[in-house]
Amino acid sequence: MGLPSITIAFQTTGITAIQRSEKGTVALILRDSAGQGSYDLSDITEIPSGLSADNTACIQRAFLGYQYPPKKVLVHVMGTDGQITDGLDWAETQEFDYLCGPLDLNSSDAASIASWVKSQRENEDRKFKAVLPNQAADHEGVINFTTTGIQTADDTFTTAEFCSRIAGLIAGTPMILSCTYAPLPEVVDIDRLTRSEADEAVDGGEFILIHDGEKVKVGRGVNSFVTTAEGKGDAFKKIKIVEAMDMIRFDIRRTAEDSYIGKYANSYDNKCLLISAIKGYFEQLELDGILEAGASEVGIDLDAQRVYLKSKGVDVSEMTDQEIKEAGTDDEVFLYAKIQILDAIEDITLNITI
Repeated sequence: MGLPSITIAFQTTGITAIQRSEKGTVALILRDSAGQGSYDLSDITEIPSGLSADNTACIQRAFLGYQYPPKKVLVHVMGTDGQITDGLDWAETQEFDYLCGPLDLNSSDAASIASWVKSQRENEDRKFKAVLPNQAADHEGVINFTTTGIQTADDTFTTAEFCSRIAGLIAGTPMILSCTYAPLPEVVDIDRLTRSEADEAVDGGEFILIHDGEKVKVGRGVNSFVTTAEGKGDAFKKIKIVEAMDMIRFDIRRTAEDSYIGKYANSYDNKCLLISAIKGYFEQLELDGILEAGASEVGIDLDAQRVYLKSKGVDVSEMTDQEIKEAGTDDEVFLYAKIQILDAIEDITLNITI
């Protein structure tokens, strides 16, 4: 039997009021000879003293954000010989959007983080994501940052060292926007790519920076997912779309856990209350510009309900749809929902005839 469960699955097509949560938390696993411990930081003034200059700067880069700074930065400081598995044990007890590894993150540890993110998302229904250097993970939860030769006025950074900046930038992007073409004003140059090289990198699931001749900016807000399948199409490649999916899943799950499971009889009327709450939540997301207006649906999943009733020995052959909806389902609730998540304007084609 186990614990009560909530399964919310998204596929591409081809209650107590649910409050929209705010994205924007970055988690950093760092190694340092001092300052070991865990910290919950709201701004740069809270960065603990005693950390190395490099680690302090790493946290500061995360707080640069984009339209806004991240809501918070969670930091776990291990000793200089700390194992990445210890950092992941800490991360599993936190709530955050984007995870980065230490400044000296090697390919083996980066692969371990990528595997952990995949497992947490697929097996534990946690919606963690990670920004990692050179990790072609082919997964929507892993952002594969690959830009090299990153130069500011004072320093040059490796790909791994700059991951906290990218995580903070994505976390500081409002849900209605994409981080595509987001400028990084402090960066003066990078190892530049030709247009065809940049296109190939993006198509390969790489998050890159480009130089447009005037400034350095994000190429396109994509994650490492490239291998599409039925029910999991191109929409899963977009960071913005995946963030909206994760937010919706988290919000509905948290409200169901806190306000519905074990607190209401599983009657048809109470199922309708839950449906109304989810519908109201979707309508608010439509007003916020996250979902397509008028395109959201939610209701009792008749097919799943029929299958369940038949498994309990109920003859459903003569039952109407309404009777199926109102039939008792013990402690199970079967709902369906259809939504259309709005993407940001990224590609513009103008055909002008004079």
